[in-house]
Amino acid sequence: MTDQLPDDPSGSGILQVFGRQLKLFRERAGLERPEFGSVTGYSPSSIAAFEQGRRIPPPKFIDKADEVLGAGGVLSTMKGEVARAQYPAFFRDAARLEAEAADLQVYDTHVINGLLQTEEYTRALLAMRRPVLDDETIELRVAARLARQEMLERKPIPLLSFVFEEPVLRRPFGGKAVLRGQLEHLLLTGQRRNVEIQVMPLDREDNAGVDGAFTVIAPTDGEEVAYMEVQGQSTLVTERTHVRAFAARYGIIRAQALTPRESLAFIEKLLGEV
Repeated sequence: MTDQLPDDPSGSGILQVFGRQLKLFRERAGLERPEFGSVTGYSPSSIAAFEQGRRIPPPKFIDKADEVLGAGGVLSTMKGEVARAQYPAFFRDAARLEAEAADLQVYDTHVINGLLQTEEYTRALLAMRRPVLDDETIELRVAARLARQEMLERKPIPLLSFVFEEPVLRRPFGGKAVLRGQLEHLLLTGQRRNVEIQVMPLDREDNAGVDGAFTVIAPTDGEEVAYMEVQGQSTLVTERTHVRAFAARYGIIRAQALTPRESLAFIEKLLGEV
């Protein structure tokens, strides 16, 4: 669903292509890195990292660089692919759909969803990955995950619904202080009018989510899709009958879970126990 090459799972290929183009336009404009950096607001070392494909340039930098260097839109048109390079390959299509969604319905069974994670919680999760991720990759993905959360304040405002299994809220990933901060963040985020957080308690004898976690994404334009991921592999479901089944299942899960108000009270109680 993107132009990302399948043999470039790291996303480094598009970064190197962008970097070469950036350097070409900079040199053609007769600007040294310090001079170009002063105009765009970045240090010479950052400009070097962008040109060498070692760091992902922010969208604002790309637009400014295109303007300053007279690139005629060549750099700006690469902005979407450059942004997607910050995500692991299996998530890039879902990230694009998520960013454009009018509403999301999220059911999680193992960890807090990335849209609601604190920086500390995210870093703790990524540090647990096996094979081990290097520090640079961890920080890149922490930044990418936090950037995803901008959609909570996007206009038009999306509607976001989350249902978590109770154990998700009890696992002290990163330690109790990290869990405490994460629970506090959920309480604050749950106060937003466009966010509903629900908990599926362990004592439920009926649970329509026994087949595992999933997300239903409703784009501003187009048909709903369902998304699932496990062990670094992902699936986007687009067939209408199957997607409708996911949406119906999510409705049942919501009905079986605690209400949003009950759920926030439940989270507040857990916070007092941590």
